[in-house]
Amino acid sequence: MNRETLRKLLENVRSGKLSIAEAGERLSGLPIDELGFANLDTHREIRRGFPETVYGPGKSIEQIVAIVGKLHAAGQTALVTRVGPDVHSAVAAVHPKSEYAAAARAIVLRAGPKRPARTGVIVITGGTSDIGVAEEAAVTAEVMGEAVKRIYDVGIAGLHRLLSHGTTLTKANVIVAVAGMEGALPSVVAGLVACPVIAVPTSVGYGAGSGGIAALLAMLNSCAPGVAVVNIDNGHGAGCLAALINKRSKTAKTLA
Repeated sequence: MNRETLRKLLENVRSGKLSIAEAGERLSGLPIDELGFANLDTHREIRRGFPETVYGPGKSIEQIVAIVGKLHAAGQTALVTRVGPDVHSAVAAVHPKSEYAAAARAIVLRAGPKRPARTGVIVITGGTSDIGVAEEAAVTAEVMGEAVKRIYDVGIAGLHRLLSHGTTLTKANVIVAVAGMEGALPSVVAGLVACPVIAVPTSVGYGAGSGGIAALLAMLNSCAPGVAVVNIDNGHGAGCLAALINKRSKTAKTLA
């Protein structure tokens, strides 16, 4: 169940179209839907504004199909991360309207039509090899209602590539900066803009990069204020945070 479904249910109770007993029956599945192998938090969208995300690795295809089906039946958009096209084929066999974002390795099955998206989120990468993690962040933010601007392969090894986007960057409400190697991109970006920067270290790099540890430590030690750091390769977490920040930013402007 999502907020719109809950609102309609309450309106039907108020108008007499639905009895209190019938409404109670429909709400009986909240906040948990038990599947035996999974307990779905079907109350999360009402509580947080976006539904539970399905982390694909470690789950069987059959389990993922079942979870997606339950989320869809509850009127919630299903987002499955870190899965291949074989999983999407199985989901699409049951839900033909599901979409597969190949670069992000994500499945999206929307609960309804797309709503007008909020502008203000920019996702930027140091290199082309960082795009997979960046796309996970971008797709996550888009599912949460954001219109994401992508700027890829502008790492500081060629600083002029980044600076050429200076005007665009200054218009952002929040920037997700994704980089491996030495991980300096978020610090440079944060020195150019007046909005929060979410740093995402990736496991891209040569031996001394230690699978993203070097980039993580560099980002945690950023000398530029206003930088928040998520875990290595955690594009999903960065996308969620960016969407929450942008949503609050838009609300603040409306109230002002």
